[in-house]
Amino acid sequence: MSIASRMRVGEPLERWAAVRYARRPSSDEESLGCLEEYVREWFHGNFSELTPPQQYSFKLISQGKNVIITAPTGSGKTLAGFLAILSDLFRLGERGKLQDSVYCIYISPLKALDNDVRKNLLVPLTQIREIARERGIELPEVRIAVRTGDVPPHEKQRQLKLPPHILVTTPESVAVLLNAPKFVQHLKTVRWVIVDEIHELANNKRGVHLALSLERLREEVGAEFQRIGMGATLHPLEEAARYLVGSDDEGRPRKCTLVDVSWYKPFDLQVMSPVRDIVRTSAGHINAALYRLLDKLISSHTTTLVFTNTRSGTERVSYHLKDRWPERYNDETIGAHHGSLSRDIRLDIEERLKKGMLKAVISSTSLELGIDIGYIDLVAQIGSPKSVTRAVQRIGRSGHKFRDVAKGRMIVLDRDDLVECAVMLRCAEQRRLDEIDMPSNCLDILAQHVVGMGLAKKWTVRDALRVVRRAYPYRNLGEEDFKALLHYLAGHYASLEDRRVYGKIWYDESDDMFGRRGKYTRIIYYLNLGAIPDEVKIDVYRHRDRRYIGGIEEGFLERLRPGDIFVLGGRLYKFRFARGMRCFVDDAPRGAVPTIPSWFSEMLPLSFDLALEVRKFRDEMRRKLDRREPKEKIVKWLLEEYPMDERAANSLYEYFREQYLFTHGKVPASDELLVERTYDLEGRRYYVFHSLFGRRVNEALSRAAAIIASNMLDANVAVILSDNGFAMMVPSDKELDIEGLVRELTRVDLEGLLKANIRRTELMKRRFRHCAARSFLVLRNYKGYKISVGKQQLSSQTLLNVTEEIDLNFPVIKETYREILEDTMDVKKVKLVLDWLRDGKLKLDVISTDVPSPFAHNLIVLGEADIILMEDRKKRLLQLYEAVMKRIK
Repeated sequence: MSIASRMRVGEPLERWAAVRYARRPSSDEESLGCLEEYVREWFHGNFSELTPPQQYSFKLISQGKNVIITAPTGSGKTLAGFLAILSDLFRLGERGKLQDSVYCIYISPLKALDNDVRKNLLVPLTQIREIARERGIELPEVRIAVRTGDVPPHEKQRQLKLPPHILVTTPESVAVLLNAPKFVQHLKTVRWVIVDEIHELANNKRGVHLALSLERLREEVGAEFQRIGMGATLHPLEEAARYLVGSDDEGRPRKCTLVDVSWYKPFDLQVMSPVRDIVRTSAGHINAALYRLLDKLISSHTTTLVFTNTRSGTERVSYHLKDRWPERYNDETIGAHHGSLSRDIRLDIEERLKKGMLKAVISSTSLELGIDIGYIDLVAQIGSPKSVTRAVQRIGRSGHKFRDVAKGRMIVLDRDDLVECAVMLRCAEQRRLDEIDMPSNCLDILAQHVVGMGLAKKWTVRDALRVVRRAYPYRNLGEEDFKALLHYLAGHYASLEDRRVYGKIWYDESDDMFGRRGKYTRIIYYLNLGAIPDEVKIDVYRHRDRRYIGGIEEGFLERLRPGDIFVLGGRLYKFRFARGMRCFVDDAPRGAVPTIPSWFSEMLPLSFDLALEVRKFRDEMRRKLDRREPKEKIVKWLLEEYPMDERAANSLYEYFREQYLFTHGKVPASDELLVERTYDLEGRRYYVFHSLFGRRVNEALSRAAAIIASNMLDANVAVILSDNGFAMMVPSDKELDIEGLVRELTRVDLEGLLKANIRRTELMKRRFRHCAARSFLVLRNYKGYKISVGKQQLSSQTLLNVTEEIDLNFPVIKETYREILEDTMDVKKVKLVLDWLRDGKLKLDVISTDVPSPFAHNLIVLGEADIILMEDRKKRLLQLYEAVMKRIK
């Protein structure tokens, strides 16, 4: 792909000129020649050869260049980033120039990774000094220390008196240290900053937070420092590089050299189906077959890491393995690892995994990142991980040593998952990853840094904007938005003071300056800093008698709209409203269908890039069926072109064949939007939009479509949503004009329509609290006292009304809408899809069926996919399948 084709629309070519790929690796002599002789001797004593990232990085880093390195797990990436720096530090020490100050900051998103890095670097730091001593060279100690929220106060005091030369920390701790009046003096000597697992940061607000911290650090240092980024799955690498290095004061991107050795490690990939016929096999038989297959995989490998996508799935798999084969699987041989477990339990599992004491570990998402977990020779993934990047990241956890093969097996229990995983692994084999999706101009994160900047000194608006715009996510920040934020933070609104929201800075418009205000501002900054929101369980009560029913995740409550039906404790309930941390429901009417599965909040969304690849695969399958190619030929092609077993290939073929025959050739193509008028087996009327664009796009698209449909029909429209499309359930006596609806969709002010729809939802109320807490509008902690999430929620709901009266574009409101529309949903991609419809690149095709077509089955029964109703869901799918088969035989 050419540079011009990768450019963002409206960005001049010179913005790209600073980012270049390294042309060739350096020779071993060149690479090791950059290091001090005693460092070279240590390297030769411990390693027989340089790994690919090291062949590039040693020389580039020793030359002082900004570098971003993408390489697989176990490729010596950490040493690639550090060894030239250690050599320079020892060189300074040998010459008596090593001060008691911080020279290198290593930043990762995981505290556990920080501890690993410190432990791993202590080895060369100790051994290199011993080698030098044998040569008659007395080197001073190069100190390394971890600084995170877990570090006890006495250790922090020790670091203040005798600072480490290498500081290992997290994004949040960097922001804290920038406002520590004494410790910040130790940061003025920083020459190197290493950002690890950069792919995990560049996609979210923690990464945005760090980008601003790095520019504030640049201001403290008073000169450019060298930036080194590392990650396993970065695409496009140019975008990650621009995030890492930012721009100079003139808006010119800083230079960065890209090192891409991410694909030298061989992959052994396969999609596996535990049964030959996924549809006609009962849930009980599929489950039994799944665990037999898992047992076979685990038993034939040394250590297996199993990913399940959800915490409940992790617990379920762990329990069933122990229950079925207690002699093989028990607390001594397998473990579960996910974010809801205590830190002590997680650390114990990680430690036993490193030591090779466990046969298998079952994880949700928590072991994706590069903490050192020892030797794993197989990664098994149950169900689709929903993105190529995530699949490569997870499978890359196996084969932890240089030259090992990364071995991954994806076990599918569902035909849509089967299609996704087949295409996903082929993309992995072809080295195609999903693109980074970086938030921009996040006003809540900016609010924290403006308060932090004000604590340090007085600023002119011009100078502050200059620093902020150097950070890549804020390169296009408008002065008007920045000043609006200053007005809020300066407490220029009496109605907010009436609600005990006071100014954190002063802002003088006459000379465009701002600075610190109030003696408690520093404490507020320290205690409320960060991008990760507080979330808790929501208590569910029956409205009529206030009887407690159970609990749901807050992320699930966000998706509920009045009238939505969901499953809790095996029964159906209809959502009415929520107040604070309580949700009120009614018993669902007889015959109601769940509109949202109870595990919806844990579902990973299908990436837009992978969705488009699946659409292309559908094209290819339709062409083969159009040509009347025999089954044997198509299955053979599948087995040759896609990494899957014979049972998976057979199921995939049958799925497409059934859709093709039932709809007379209507397999949704990549250049069309297929809409299906249909009825379920109970006679309820549905309009199924086969919009395979991923859930983030479909959430916005379905909301807009449902609003327009409700207005057209003058009736309520229920929506069921998935990655593969959405279904609208309408009254049976109503006829929906699909052509008119789509025409209106392409004309409407999409953002205005969605904002009006979102305003009174739980999604808006909850996300406003998150943004308000990040913006210091609602405090999570005051003078050391933690404020409950319930109180935060009640305060934020009041403040939402107050701020709306001030200005509908009040910074916290504006950021809440931006987060919902751009980060939770994907309104930019929705606009792209609507442009395709408007321009004729995507053609509307409407069909009618008397029962749902096979591609619609999972969507129609989505609400019943709760684990408690698994048997019922399988029965429903089988009934729909049999109804289809009667019509095509």
